[in-house]
Amino acid sequence: MAFPEPKPKKPELPKKLVSTWECKQGAVRAVRFNVDGNYCLTCGSDKSLKLWNPHKGTLLKTYSGHGYEVLDAAGSFDNSQVCSCGSDKTVVLWDVATGQVIRKFRGHAGKVNCVQFNEEATVIMSGSIDSSVRCWDCRSRRPDSIQILDEAKDGISSLRVSDHEILTGSVDGRVRRYDLRAGELYSDYIGSPITCVCFSKDGQCTLAASLDSTLRLLDKDTGELLGEYTGHKNVAYKMDCCLSERDTHVGSCSEDGKVYFWDLVEGSLAASLPVSNSAVQSLSFHPTEACLLTAAEGLVQLWREESYVVEEGPPA
Repeated sequence: MAFPEPKPKKPELPKKLVSTWECKQGAVRAVRFNVDGNYCLTCGSDKSLKLWNPHKGTLLKTYSGHGYEVLDAAGSFDNSQVCSCGSDKTVVLWDVATGQVIRKFRGHAGKVNCVQFNEEATVIMSGSIDSSVRCWDCRSRRPDSIQILDEAKDGISSLRVSDHEILTGSVDGRVRRYDLRAGELYSDYIGSPITCVCFSKDGQCTLAASLDSTLRLLDKDTGELLGEYTGHKNVAYKMDCCLSERDTHVGSCSEDGKVYFWDLVEGSLAASLPVSNSAVQSLSFHPTEACLLTAAEGLVQLWREESYVVEEGPPA
């Protein structure tokens, strides 16, 4: 006799501030969970990249090799490598364990805003203020990029990669999706400069944040507008947006120092987290749990669901 499946828990939002730590790397430009959510990377205005255990707030390693601010970073699927990019126009591939630079890729004509690995971590995609996305082969010794996507008419602000697609957001107000299997380019015009794009977890939708203080949920295949989310402030800075781990809520940084969450279906405001007195620079949602990292000025904060109990460590 088969027992009925337990009823899934109601999705909770990470509203409880569990820990705050100072990164000591100037302003934190981006904070990023790794693939399994056990570690995170912080990108600093002091040219450094740092690897942390966010659940304990412990620094594991510092990576130095950029010539200017680090703006984005991503870890590989097996956590052995990290790629990062910055205002020095370079993309850097690092060995996680040794902290050494494996490769430096040069070719962009301006600062590089965003960087992502493909699924196998054999190719790095980078988007730059020079309006291009470049693809770099991690295994080849060739110094130049293997492909350049230059359809955008203005800087690339955000980039996401799925198993067969590249999603880009540009200051020209367009979300572009490159279907690598079909060799097709799909473009949706939003109108306002786009600051962040992401895929939903189920791969059916895309979310775009833009400088008119609006998030838009689009059907990935048709480009149909499924939802609009407003209430936060985003008119001047590049701000991160995200979907929660089960696609139930939409989240965004805001220039008023808060992080806002909306119910994905209803569009109603579900929560606002008081993060900082200044603009929230970056956020990263845990891949599988109700857990959020936020970065504002030089601080990173870890938020969990309200039912979360902090594990007490052994007494020192």
